[in-house]
Amino acid sequence: MTARPSTPLALAVLALTFERPMHPYEMAALLKQRHKHESIKLRYGSLYTVIDALAARGLISPLETSRGGRRPERTVYMLTPDGRAQLGTWMRELIGTPAKEFSQFEAGLSLLPVLPPDEAVVMLRARAERLRDTVAQMSAQIEQVGAQELSALTGPDEQLPTPLLGQKFPPIFMVESEFRRALLSAELAFVDDLVRRITEEGWGPVGLWRDVQGMCETNYRARIDRGSELAKTAGRRARGAGTTRR
Repeated sequence: MTARPSTPLALAVLALTFERPMHPYEMAALLKQRHKHESIKLRYGSLYTVIDALAARGLISPLETSRGGRRPERTVYMLTPDGRAQLGTWMRELIGTPAKEFSQFEAGLSLLPVLPPDEAVVMLRARAERLRDTVAQMSAQIEQVGAQELSALTGPDEQLPTPLLGQKFPPIFMVESEFRRALLSAELAFVDDLVRRITEEGWGPVGLWRDVQGMCETNYRARIDRGSELAKTAGRRARGAGTTRR
């Protein structure tokens, strides 16, 4: 089977062309209109690069090219049988198989002793406040979108099937937002508990953490000072040697 590209944007293109043939501008518009760009990084330049790569692999193919008024030509792409097979396989892997994802926050936690405990607590509390705001905003957005009729969120060229007319926005189309909110809520609970453990239980243990971080900081500054002194000495010697040669 044809090797597939691995970017989420490529997955989105395959999914959109599975829905129906469409041109790149319409793909981008629908991703934004449906708030999918909040889960899948979208840039117009990257979108066209992805489309070219998918077409080169035979996963999508041009269906027709048209021009409306003074607008540039637009090529409509359709999903090929290979593309349909890859889309199904890819989706089954993503949904059915957990994968290790390297988050920046997890990386920061793994190196937390770089910060002194008091500063770490300040940063963690600031993160918690931002998380609380984000969770509240997401909850409001999910409620707002869920209250709208599905037709209010469709594209100008998109025709809804008759059974969907007049229906509220289905939860299945917002499941990624609910997932992200659940992750952020879990992260918020973890951060709040970590702050509590550090400040109330001396987690770390705080004394050892503070001593080790302070020792590393002191030794680092000593190395910097020593390096500065060596550089000054080398500079004086170089200037002295230059004077002697003259």
